[in-house]
Amino acid sequence: MTQYKGKKMPKRLGVTISRQIMDSQRLHPQATGDLSGLLSELIVAAKIISAEVNMAGLADILGHAGKTNIQGEIVQKLDEFANSTIKRRMEQCGYVCVMASEEEEEIIPVLDGYEGKYTLAFDPLDGSSNIDVNVSIGTIFSVHRKVTGGKRGTAEDLLQKGSLQVAAGYIIYGSSTMLVYSTGEGVHGFTLDPSVGEFFLSHPDIRIPERAKYYSVNEAYTNYWFDATRRYVSYLKEIDHESGRPYSLRYIGSLVADFHRNLISGGVFLYPRDKKNTDKPEGKLRLLYEAAPMAMLVKEAGGLALTDDGRDILEIEPTHLHQRVPLIIGNRKDVEMARSFFAG
Repeated sequence: MTQYKGKKMPKRLGVTISRQIMDSQRLHPQATGDLSGLLSELIVAAKIISAEVNMAGLADILGHAGKTNIQGEIVQKLDEFANSTIKRRMEQCGYVCVMASEEEEEIIPVLDGYEGKYTLAFDPLDGSSNIDVNVSIGTIFSVHRKVTGGKRGTAEDLLQKGSLQVAAGYIIYGSSTMLVYSTGEGVHGFTLDPSVGEFFLSHPDIRIPERAKYYSVNEAYTNYWFDATRRYVSYLKEIDHESGRPYSLRYIGSLVADFHRNLISGGVFLYPRDKKNTDKPEGKLRLLYEAAPMAMLVKEAGGLALTDDGRDILEIEPTHLHQRVPLIIGNRKDVEMARSFFAG
């Protein structure tokens, strides 16, 4: 049985995500239903994006859109579609006061008269460099409560620590479409049945395995790594005395896909600072759109997320919308071990 703040909800495979959200809401008499509504609108956006991803090869939507995003990266056509789909769905849902996207430089206001009490930060299509080769990609989202006065949301509402998130999750578009999310009461995974257009509970109360099977890192950067990274990765490749084998390297290059595999099967993912990306001395991944939401999920699943200098990702105070951080995330034992290597 899954604990919900002193109350229990049965683990029932096959329950729709809408039913799960409503059942959870009923366990909190003070709930207004706004967060449930927000998640429901995101789910609709996820279904729309999933359908387009699955048809991408037939719909002339693969390839570049002919421009770059705020990060200086080429925007894929599906990136643009996913970004606009989420914006259109959420700007008039009535539950959000302001949004921020990895693809856009400034905050995204909602329509007048539709201001809500939550913020939404999202990476519309993580791993988009893999689109043209049919590798799993995904959408990541993070939700905070509004903290400023007035109806309109501001950047201040978005620039909050990850520990203050009220919900976070991702949708992975792979061999099946899965939505994995948490509202601070465990991590649950739902698989989309395309024949009925509904997400069904397939992975209740996910817990990351205590022992890792995999490590995920771009070893092409070995020559650019700092010594601490080299030592830590060498440690991961040593013979594990409990299992009698080293960890296996698995790296896709899509954070959603790498994280999802490690969450289910056990593993640690790292994208540390290196000497190659001198234009990104603070790290590569984005705090608001990637690191913080994944950190909430891994914590709720029993794991841990740190920077390569030992800071808890969830306790970092954001200073700007596109702040980057190094990331080490996975099962608690191996992430804590990383702290000892990088502290030295």
